[in-house]
Amino acid sequence: MFKYLKNDLPASIVVFFVALPLCLGIAVASDAPPFAGLIAGVIGGILVGSISGSEVGVSGPAAGLAAIVLAAIASLGYEAFLVAVVLGGVIQIIFGILKFGIIGYYFPSSVIKGMLTGIGIIIILKQIPHFFGIDKDPEGNFVLFGKDSNVFMDIVSIPSNIGLGSTIIAVIAIAILILWSNVLVHKHSIFKLIQGPLVAVVAGIIFFVFSQGTAFNIARTHLVEVPVPDSIDSFIGQFTFPDFSVISSTEVWITAFTIALVASLETLLCVEATDKLDPEKRVTPTNRELFAQGSGNIVSGLIGGIPITQVIVRSSANIQSGNKTKLSAIIHGLFLLISVIIIPKVLNMIPLSVLAAVLFIVGYKLAKPATFKAMWTAGWKQFVPFIATVLIIVFKDLLWGIGIGLAIGIIVTLYHSFKNSHFLHKEGEDIDDGKIKMTLAEEVTFFNKATILKELDALPKNTYLELDVKKTTYLDFDVIEILEDFAFKAKERNITIKLISERGIVENPESFIDFFRLRPKLNEL
Repeated sequence: MFKYLKNDLPASIVVFFVALPLCLGIAVASDAPPFAGLIAGVIGGILVGSISGSEVGVSGPAAGLAAIVLAAIASLGYEAFLVAVVLGGVIQIIFGILKFGIIGYYFPSSVIKGMLTGIGIIIILKQIPHFFGIDKDPEGNFVLFGKDSNVFMDIVSIPSNIGLGSTIIAVIAIAILILWSNVLVHKHSIFKLIQGPLVAVVAGIIFFVFSQGTAFNIARTHLVEVPVPDSIDSFIGQFTFPDFSVISSTEVWITAFTIALVASLETLLCVEATDKLDPEKRVTPTNRELFAQGSGNIVSGLIGGIPITQVIVRSSANIQSGNKTKLSAIIHGLFLLISVIIIPKVLNMIPLSVLAAVLFIVGYKLAKPATFKAMWTAGWKQFVPFIATVLIIVFKDLLWGIGIGLAIGIIVTLYHSFKNSHFLHKEGEDIDDGKIKMTLAEEVTFFNKATILKELDALPKNTYLELDVKKTTYLDFDVIEILEDFAFKAKERNITIKLISERGIVENPESFIDFFRLRPKLNEL
């Protein structure tokens, strides 16, 4: 493991700089104590990093769970919520034992993208009061249309309650983050080592120190509140423990299952993405990853932390920084632990408005306008489940959104799939000459993703594959993405692809997406 320390140590520093403000910010977005976000970051790095089979993935508190945590804490209370986190971890381990690592393939990408987009919108709305430092407490249950208090009432009240200092440093922080990611990071390698979120946090601390006693002063109630221990006993006293007397509560079990399902989906999506980004194209064992994430959530819940998933922001920073092994994830967790012990007073100088600025960027990346445009362009069969999932998550709750989005996706799929029971047929496999012919059926849907992926991955090296789509009238966008990924992997495995369609023959198509989008017969896209 220590063979590549010269690569993993610098990468761990970068990941630490990214993770520290996000651990605090996501905890704030979830209405959890900031210390709980740091606990999750430490466990995600050290424990999950040690158990995981991923060499590039980094785990910690994730924005995708913020909406669930927010609602659960408000309805259950924090100690009961921790029971749900522990139970959610147990359910994830059961998922891993039962080999549910392929579960992500059975959720249409339109619903998953809708889930992440809805969460992004909630994060942005929730952080608006923090961004402007309004005087009244912006915490509490996230309600859009409550009679006594709701998020829109908070937003409307901003002009009369605005905190000038908080707003100024939040705007500065947003400017730093945009300048860093869009300009400076391309100028010099130092701007990749020192990350924009960390610079924004440092700027916020400096602003707070020098604004004391002025008109731009930021009240203590609008700063991070991490307990400051003065001894080992007081440090241990910071941890919150679950109240297992509520373990028989139906609401606790529903929350636990929701955490397990969403955390598993987000982790599996991240695994798929990071495996693609990995320069060495290593494959993460998904069932082992579910076991690792479940173990992390059990420990996190037992000592007061919020839920954990593998996180694409930290993982991509890890990969871009040139890590080689999972030691970088483990070391970053150690750095987080050291920061909790050594610099809690410094952490308590961070304005909440700066973390709100960081989370605005996180929320925007989850809910980019480009995502809406792409789903609209993909056709109504992609857009309807997507937008339904988004709206129901924002205006009701996440579990309802996923459930109804999935139901709509299933209805659309059944509508197009009832004509065919067979979606893939292999004709005459001859191992000696390496030629294999596969014929896709008339209707190919997202239900067929796992089997198609398994068939393609099982092809030996140096294969000559004939892929016949002449009779295919409907090809789900999810399957096209699998073919797109396979075209890239085929080059690495010296697999030649011959695509046979009603328009003729194409040798080694560069882009399946472009080919099928322009193909008149597949008008569903």
